[in-house]
Amino acid sequence: MVSAVPREGVLLRQVTIAHAHCDLYCGVYDPAQAKIEALSVLRIAEKYHASDDEVFKARALALKEERAEEVKHHLMVLWADFFTTDHRVEFPNLDDLFWQAIHQAGDAKKSVDPEEGRKLIGLIDEISDIFWQTEKSKDMGVYPPA
Repeated sequence: MVSAVPREGVLLRQVTIAHAHCDLYCGVYDPAQAKIEALSVLRIAEKYHASDDEVFKARALALKEERAEEVKHHLMVLWADFFTTDHRVEFPNLDDLFWQAIHQAGDAKKSVDPEEGRKLIGLIDEISDIFWQTEKSKDMGVYPPA
């Protein structure tokens, strides 16, 4: 939110800035965005353990944490902007699945155990399966399953 101190004789309005995944509600959604970031989390954790270079390991940790945060962002946008009330009725485990995945991204963020990344990918795959079952995904998805 942007605000300013009014000057005498000048009226200023408060401005509210809205944010979306592309700040336009463009209608392009796909769980692939979250999965790509989750795969990075997993691979970085694996490379972390394969290295004995402390500088590399420090960089790996920072990058893994950034990628895990991106997973959380992409999942939250997908959950809030793509899925509707009707989807939540049709797929009663949807909210819990997103909750688990977002929390798992947090677990993967603070861990160097590759298993945390694998769990995250599994949850994203479950979300992806539901996503591609929806009629709405045909108009908004980018990478349909083969």
